[in-house]
Amino acid sequence: MSLGYFLEGLISSFEPMTFLIMFLATVAGIVIGALPGLTGAMAIILSMPILARITPAQALLVLAAIFCGGMYGGSISAILISTPGGPSASATLLDGYPMAKQGRAGKAMGIAVFASFIGGIFSSFGLLLVAPLLARLALSFQAQDYFSLSIFGLTIMASAGGGALVNGLVAGWIGLLLSTVGVDGNMGMSRFTFGFPSLMSGVNLLPVLIGIFAMSQLLENAEGLLVAHQSLKQDLKDIWPSWLDMKRISLSLAVGCVVGIFIGIMPGAGGAIACFMAYDIARRLYGSRAKFGSGVIEGVAAPECANNACTGGDMVPLLTLGIPGDVQTAVMLGALMLIGVRPGPLLFVEQREAVYTLLAGMFVIQFLILFLGLAACRVSPRILAVPPGLLNPIILIFCVVGTFTLGNSLFDVKMALVFGFIGYLMRKFGYPGAPLVLGLILGPIAEDHLNRALLVTDNDWTTFVTRPISCFFLILSVLSIATALYSSYREAKLAGKTAAEPAGGRG
Repeated sequence: MSLGYFLEGLISSFEPMTFLIMFLATVAGIVIGALPGLTGAMAIILSMPILARITPAQALLVLAAIFCGGMYGGSISAILISTPGGPSASATLLDGYPMAKQGRAGKAMGIAVFASFIGGIFSSFGLLLVAPLLARLALSFQAQDYFSLSIFGLTIMASAGGGALVNGLVAGWIGLLLSTVGVDGNMGMSRFTFGFPSLMSGVNLLPVLIGIFAMSQLLENAEGLLVAHQSLKQDLKDIWPSWLDMKRISLSLAVGCVVGIFIGIMPGAGGAIACFMAYDIARRLYGSRAKFGSGVIEGVAAPECANNACTGGDMVPLLTLGIPGDVQTAVMLGALMLIGVRPGPLLFVEQREAVYTLLAGMFVIQFLILFLGLAACRVSPRILAVPPGLLNPIILIFCVVGTFTLGNSLFDVKMALVFGFIGYLMRKFGYPGAPLVLGLILGPIAEDHLNRALLVTDNDWTTFVTRPISCFFLILSVLSIATALYSSYREAKLAGKTAAEPAGGRG
């Protein structure tokens, strides 16, 4: 790429009107991303009337700002009220919400915004410097490779139960079972719809997310109202990570950057898969040094860095090949077509000024997110000072409205309520919700690419081990399961020794 074009784009992004539009779009992305049920895709749709009235360069910056801002914004509600603003923040609450319950919401949000900034900057460099290379790498993936990658992702649910291996597996297989609901893409027949036409398209992810994580938490909160409530004072000091904090999360940030941009460039993956995968890899690398799931900053940094590193990765196939990486970039593709910008190899020639303004503006957007995120860290945790009797109904209203706007259907609201009750029971009996969500996300991807691979190879199952990329991911899957089993065995053995020590001392 030419440094001159990049500098011209950087100057263009700092033009007063362009910068103001980019700033407002970032604010809108963060706010909408933080509201339960209102996704970045919805924000992009709402911005379409504005895009037609501004220049192509400004329109690209608006789309990127909403996309990146919404990706970070989901962490705010995930940390404060255990309600992920979107699927990409699902893993952030695993340690972020326990930190909030410990009175460290400010620290959790500070780590989240810092990790989001690092992941966003890394993805911006990836988009700027190695977009053609990453695009070619993504093109080399075939159906067998995507299936094996999905299997590797599914093995994460074996250890996502926070030490309860069997409970995590059971929750994950429930998610896989839910992913089979709807029309079979291979045979065209409906499965497990039980006469409900609304289930023909499958179980929507958003009602499940809101039910499992948000409404189940509301039920648990309502149960807690039966006893006297004491407002937990939040520590809003030292929000910016200290040097020791940065040293602690350095491994999480490295994992998040690599996983995020790698998953982002692969169509059909996206931030939801990246955040869970980064969380699990970081948990295993840290081992006993950090008790993931109990409220540690390493568990917040890894998924937040990964889902924001996905933004640049998602835009690589979108801009260079015209292939959307996930739902939000699919909506972005429609918006670009609406304003006359056609993604593809010729985009860098026909719309050179607009493209390089976007590439330079991506860096500016990350600094805007850092500034606005730090400001939110000072204000947002005060939400937790609101009495639960007043806060819970407000959260419930946001959940219902957000679920309804998904498809303007009361059926989705009913689904969220059902999964809220299921999530409440899962909490009571020690079954984690994260593996269920992961199974629901990866199930259709694995099934679709399995059918496609077998169709192309005439039902030759050996194709999954003869292709090097596919075989590599299958080996990782075996190692992932073996590591989870060994960790579970070692923890059980250690617990047994700890329980036997007092008895031996008394003897």
